[in-house]
Amino acid sequence: MRVLLLGGTTEASQLAQALHSARIETVFSYAGRTNAPIAQPVDVRIGGFGGADGLATYLKNERISHVVDATHPFANTMGQNAYRACSTHGTPLLRLARPAWRAQADDKWIHVPDITGARDALPADPCRVFLAIGRMHVDLFAARPEHHYLLRLVDAPQTQITLPDHHVTVARGPFNVAEDIALMQEHRITHVIAKNAGGSGAVAKIDAARALGLQVVMIDRPLRPDIAETANIETVLAWLNHDAERGV
Repeated sequence: MRVLLLGGTTEASQLAQALHSARIETVFSYAGRTNAPIAQPVDVRIGGFGGADGLATYLKNERISHVVDATHPFANTMGQNAYRACSTHGTPLLRLARPAWRAQADDKWIHVPDITGARDALPADPCRVFLAIGRMHVDLFAARPEHHYLLRLVDAPQTQITLPDHHVTVARGPFNVAEDIALMQEHRITHVIAKNAGGSGAVAKIDAARALGLQVVMIDRPLRPDIAETANIETVLAWLNHDAERGV
């Protein structure tokens, strides 16, 4: 058995440790979007595969018997590629996905389907936005220059950010509610834009927004391929052990 673990999330790192402890040969794959990825107790590869066809070739050449997709819920391209590549070779595929956040009684959420929808959901009057979406799509908000944007990034930006009025803070989570309340108060935040990543590692900003009565523009998760899914690491191990007992 040789497992390809498509990672980058806290849950992926936890699973990598569990696979290492279970002595299951594993390759942990990072997309390579952060400068200093978290060290793993298993073999690591960094970078893309060259689309679904490239991934299919990798599965064959590296004798991968199982794939676990533990990528971020918004890593839709990787999820689609994993599904297509595994379908090509009949490689068993399981998604390890954290449950989505759900609005509570005191939350003020606007649901939008994508980044563009989030940008367009901001009010016409100038406001102060905690733009908690990572670095990739920040430049889309240059079309709304009337607002001030607070960005919290894992790495310092390597290219110029085109937003005319913004502030960058560099930090790696998980964060706590008290810190995020203080951050939002310091920057006089009125709106929070967030992807519905789910889990506990990034929920502090949602709890902080609730505590401060702020408007949250929540970007809903993209549709992913319809495959077996679990939020439990023990279920992943049982899935692998079941196939091992069958000689898969």
